[in-house]
Amino acid sequence: MATFAKPENALKRAEELINVGQKQSALQALHDLITSKRYRAWQKTLEKIMMKYVELCVDMRKGRFAKDGLIQYRIVCQQVNVSSLEEVIKHFLHLSTEKAEQARSQAQALEDALDVDDLEADQRPEDLMLSYVSGEKGKERSDRELVTPWFKFLWETYRTVLEILRNNSKLEALYAMTAHRAFQFCKQYKRTTEFRRLCEIIRNHLANLNKYRDQRDRPDLSAPESLQLYLDVRFEQLKIATELSLWQEAFRSIEDIHGLMCMVKKTPKPSLMVIYYAKLTEIFWVSDSHLYHAYAWFKLFTLQKSYNKNLTQKDLQLIASSVLLAALSVTPYDHTHGASHLDLENEKERNLKMAGLIGFSLDPKRDSREVLSRSALISELASKGVMTCVSQEVKDIYHLLEHESLQLDLASKVQPLFSKISKIGGKLTSASSVPEVQLSQYVPALEKLATLRILQQVSQVYQTMNIDMLSKMIPFSDFSAVEKISVDAAKYNFVAMKIDHSRSCIHFGNMDFESDRLRDHLTVLAESLNKVRGLIHPPTKKASKPDTYILGLADVVDKEHKRLLARKSIIEKRKEEHERQMLEMEREEESKRLKQQKITEEAEAKRLASEYTRREEQRIRREIEERELQEAQALLLETEKRGKKKGKRPIIEGEKLTKQSLIELHISEQLKERQEMEKKLQKLAKTMDYMERARREEEVALIADAYRLRLREEEILHEREQRREIELSRQHHAGDLEQKNRLARMWDNKGIFQNGIVQRREAEFRRLNEEREARINEVITARKQDRLKRRKLLFYLRSEEERLTRLREEEELRKREEEERRKKEEAEHRAKLDEIAAIQRQRERELEEKDRLRREALLARSSEPSRPVEPVARPPDSAPASGVYVPRFRRGDRTESPGSGPAAPPEPDRWGRRDDRRPSSNRPASDRWR
Repeated sequence: MATFAKPENALKRAEELINVGQKQSALQALHDLITSKRYRAWQKTLEKIMMKYVELCVDMRKGRFAKDGLIQYRIVCQQVNVSSLEEVIKHFLHLSTEKAEQARSQAQALEDALDVDDLEADQRPEDLMLSYVSGEKGKERSDRELVTPWFKFLWETYRTVLEILRNNSKLEALYAMTAHRAFQFCKQYKRTTEFRRLCEIIRNHLANLNKYRDQRDRPDLSAPESLQLYLDVRFEQLKIATELSLWQEAFRSIEDIHGLMCMVKKTPKPSLMVIYYAKLTEIFWVSDSHLYHAYAWFKLFTLQKSYNKNLTQKDLQLIASSVLLAALSVTPYDHTHGASHLDLENEKERNLKMAGLIGFSLDPKRDSREVLSRSALISELASKGVMTCVSQEVKDIYHLLEHESLQLDLASKVQPLFSKISKIGGKLTSASSVPEVQLSQYVPALEKLATLRILQQVSQVYQTMNIDMLSKMIPFSDFSAVEKISVDAAKYNFVAMKIDHSRSCIHFGNMDFESDRLRDHLTVLAESLNKVRGLIHPPTKKASKPDTYILGLADVVDKEHKRLLARKSIIEKRKEEHERQMLEMEREEESKRLKQQKITEEAEAKRLASEYTRREEQRIRREIEERELQEAQALLLETEKRGKKKGKRPIIEGEKLTKQSLIELHISEQLKERQEMEKKLQKLAKTMDYMERARREEEVALIADAYRLRLREEEILHEREQRREIELSRQHHAGDLEQKNRLARMWDNKGIFQNGIVQRREAEFRRLNEEREARINEVITARKQDRLKRRKLLFYLRSEEERLTRLREEEELRKREEEERRKKEEAEHRAKLDEIAAIQRQRERELEEKDRLRREALLARSSEPSRPVEPVARPPDSAPASGVYVPRFRRGDRTESPGSGPAAPPEPDRWGRRDDRRPSSNRPASDRWR
């Protein structure tokens, strides 16, 4: 870990590393600085460092490093300068989004330039090979290689920022902005899975906000600004969920908004409530909850009429018509008919929950079916004056289906009205929050209601009716649809009827259905078995007390009901406790996962180093073992050969015996034992063979007798079975003839029905074939045009690429010529330097030769016999006086006698040339001082 005296030094060091291409080292240096406890005081330089740090993280897609750095920087800036953290996070989001957009644009451009649908067009060999091997198209590969990694990093960026900014009162606006951008990301690229995770993340943040109320810098939801930001995020979540058709997530968003309103006990602005109820209408319509859909429309109508001052009469009429048609679309019978007690309790809770979402307050003690019902809604619409705002066609439909006496020609009266209202609708000009209103979506439900009313009237007038006659009375529906509607109506006791397809008629009135008999079948069986048990074991008679039993039964029922309610509350509490425990466990697991990840990375690095060392040791050990094995095998072979030559069992000395040699010796011993055992088994098998042969010789006669007896029995059995089969065949033939005669009268009807179906299918096939050929011709024409455009673009790209290649080759040729010229000049310069060096070496050799010759002359002169030299009188001034310093090399001249040794050499020239060579032992003493 590098340490810096000042943060500026770390920034300079990082820039230097970036310039030489070592981005990872630069990122690690900045990360060590940011996570260090030494720099906990905010300063402007830290902001610059963070800007550079997030740029490196984005370039290298290091999300974990970015998260760690931002968390540390938040600790530094939280109490001093929060705006600096905001600027860094905005810069981080901007860079991530820009990189993702660049990758997407690059992949799109690559796809437009290289994607060719025609197989006869030119394609690159690598593209063809990849498409055949992987089964993917070019766009899928380019998205996986270019776009997907950046989209993953952008999604990780949004999650990181939301996690850092969660439950922080000083950064609420930035949190809301990040959530909006994440929602737009999911909407733009259709990321449904990420959208669900994002909703769950935001939901957990709000849950933690309510759970940890003593947290510092916790947002105050009672403040209008905070509440508005949280509501805006939830409403944006609701809009995106409906646009992506994630209706379950949209309903959970509705529950989040309602829970937030109940938490703060404040009603949002009417404009937001309009969006709330508008989305509720869509959700309930998709889920086929027509009753709640109608109530949501009624609340939307009330809000628009009360608060929208710009609402025109035409828009009001369209909204009122939608409210009334939504109310009429509700089926006129109760779906809880015949339900169990538990189902009724669940339905009651569901009604209470839905009423809370819609905005109706219900009394839990009263039956919710009496409050939220079709009749109550229609009467409330009449009392609130909705009927006066609807269009005339809708009003006529309402009077025909609800108030007027039902007539048999009801279908002929309402069908023109259905055609008129199917053309009414459009976008509301004065209510931008309300989606586009189309009354045509209610036509199928109104046709079902008209069918039910006709069936209700026919059941009162007729007792039996032909199916064809009923089909003519209901012209806007097939009889299969009418049959399905009538089955539901009979199931919920709205109409009592029975369809007899064998006679092509319909029976009306109360009658026992086959399903009723089947439903009570087990009950009847249980009662019968109970009676049989009573007859076999009659019970002892006791004095009966009916009143006591009845009172006790009421108490038991009351206690059972209370027990069920208490059990339900206990289950809810356990669910809440389980959810709380799961949240805590997830948080703990996340922290453990991060720690474990860090530990794992360190352990992985150590493991790789130890693994490398271990492999080297294994390699060396393996080589040693192989060498030892070869030596042991050679020794064993040599010993065996020696033993065979002598005619004795080979004996191996243990001084050089290895483990492998011992194993081989043991195997040879086992092999010998196995051979001996096989010899014994062969002898035993021979004995058993003799015994078996004798036994078979004795049983030959017995087998022949048993075979003859079995043959006689099988002949008798065959004759009996043949007679029985002939009798059964005669009976089956007679029954088949009777069945054929009975079904022969249906042959003509079967042919007519079959011909009708075949003709209708042939006409439909011809129509679909013509449409397919027309579409194929259009597609062929469009593809030809696209192919021509792509070929032109490809030709232009290839020409441009060839031009650039030619320019690049010319530039490379020029550089190569310059490099060759430079190398030639360098070679000439080196040759000149080598020549000068050779001359210098020649001169040095000549000097050395001269020096050698001079030394040899001196040596020759010193080897000649010494000549007598006349003593030279010392000048009187040169004699040293007493007490004067005399050098060491002159002290010896004074101690020697005049005739004891050779004369002293002459004094060397003090101003001669100095020689650094080492003096020879044969030289005179004066030469050592040169």
